[in-house]
Amino acid sequence: MAGPDKEHHVVLRKYGQLNAVFLFGGDVIALIAAWFMAYWLRFVAEIVPVPYGHPDFSVYLVSLFVILLIWLIASGITRLYHYRAGLHHTQEVIRLTSTLAWTVLLFALFTFFYRKQSYSRLLVVLFMALGPVFLFSVRRLVWSFIRRLRRRGVDVRRILIAGTTPIARRVAAHLEIYRYLGFQVVGHLCEGDAVEDAPVLGRLEEVREVVAQERIHEVYVALPPNSRAEQEELLNALADSSVDVRLVPDIIEHMRLNAGIEELDGLPVILLSQTPLVGWNRWVKVVVDYSLGTLALLGFGPLMVVIAFAVKWTSRGPVLYHQERMGLDGVRFRMYKFRSMRIDAEAESGEIWTREGDERRTRFGAFLRKTSLDELPQLFNVLRGEMSLVGPRPERPVFVERFKASVPDYMLRHKMKSGITGWAQVNGWRGNTSIEKRIEFDLHYIENWSLGLDFKILWLTLWKGLINKNAY
Repeated sequence: MAGPDKEHHVVLRKYGQLNAVFLFGGDVIALIAAWFMAYWLRFVAEIVPVPYGHPDFSVYLVSLFVILLIWLIASGITRLYHYRAGLHHTQEVIRLTSTLAWTVLLFALFTFFYRKQSYSRLLVVLFMALGPVFLFSVRRLVWSFIRRLRRRGVDVRRILIAGTTPIARRVAAHLEIYRYLGFQVVGHLCEGDAVEDAPVLGRLEEVREVVAQERIHEVYVALPPNSRAEQEELLNALADSSVDVRLVPDIIEHMRLNAGIEELDGLPVILLSQTPLVGWNRWVKVVVDYSLGTLALLGFGPLMVVIAFAVKWTSRGPVLYHQERMGLDGVRFRMYKFRSMRIDAEAESGEIWTREGDERRTRFGAFLRKTSLDELPQLFNVLRGEMSLVGPRPERPVFVERFKASVPDYMLRHKMKSGITGWAQVNGWRGNTSIEKRIEFDLHYIENWSLGLDFKILWLTLWKGLINKNAY
């Protein structure tokens, strides 16, 4: 489900020439300043005493030119100047830091093979620490300067939008957000009757005349699905034009989790929804689950033995209770818990959620459920690869069938491996609470997944305690 923050990343294109020139120039200034500052701290301020005397400054001046050349290579690796997506400040810092890390790594390889001169390792460490600060600070100034130039009409891309549908007006609104990148929406072409809240410059069949009269650089085609013939005529009319043409498919309402575009052997494929756990992310989460899951099992092992004896001593029946649940990609598995109810708990009531003061619970089982200690055997599910430490809580298939028919986007929560704890749970949405709010928090977690968010949820689970007013 595309949230407000995600919508700002729909429009992706190359930086304008002005942006790339000024941003690269600013980065060069920042790198030079960071290198000189690192040199000053190391050999002038001597934050650590210099045991073998001061090196010739010209050596580090020459190495600075090597650093700048390597930065250009590293920026090609990270595609620092190739794309923009309205980056937030933190994202820009991460991208700049990644490029700087590649620069330092390649410089280290250079010094390994070029042994005619040695370099201070502390200076390189200081440069690595100061670099992101200088880069990001100078970039703020550069962006401010670029915005001033844009307001004066310098290097502006004049854009015409073919269509007046809601998606067309939405495209115009997003382009307006990135006006500082040089986008200027001149107006729209209407496919039917003109729309009051959209400046219309003509009809679709007049596209060539409007492009010439308004000196258009780019045309965004955003027509409804039932205008296929008009779209073909429009594209044919622009086939021999020098303007850039971009097609915006009217499928935004169908785009859900982590939507985007990928290429399949030159064939563009639109992704409407996908799990964030692909490639490296998947293996990182697996390693964390197995390592922390093993440590948790060893740490809670003695407590689990005590609980097992208590369950057996206080009620008739097995110690463990397993129940069919639905996990990643709708695959069913048996989830383990310490038994907290009578063995015939659903004989009369059928399959229902546990209620407050539920008489089906045993006395010791009520304590286990209140403290969430009945969930500890799910560590075995984690080690079996059926669950994760963090993720949407798995539900019983009978409830899944019920909810997917009444709750929008319910099945999207199965794009992530089920967890022992989750973002919804640490925010209080557990037990017999609003399923809609639980889905909202689950989808937020999947859309914004990161290893840092997983650790935050684990910490909140411990910090807030396992006891919850909705656990019964």
